Amino acid sequence: MASIEFITKEDLEILRVQLMDDFRKLIEPRKKILKEWIKGKEVRKILNISPGSLQNLRINGKLNPKKIGGTWYYRTEEIESLFE
Repeated sequence: MASIEFITKEDLEILRVQLMDDFRKLIEPRKKILKEWIKGKEVRKILNISPGSLQNLRINGKLNPKKIGGTWYYRTEEIESLFE
């Protein structure tokens, strides 16, 4: 026999509060990065992505880093623009 679940006003209020919390977290200003150029490892940490995902951002032209002595450096402006 199928069970029936009821949604109460309190349940809807809890959902509303959770959604508003989630929206606030999405739109709150991100911490500004102080350096003009940062290494790939720092970028991966900020974006919480894998090395392969960072490479895809390079390949797809979303980030235009400079390679100096085997190390990729990324402009902080470009990283911040990914959040907009």
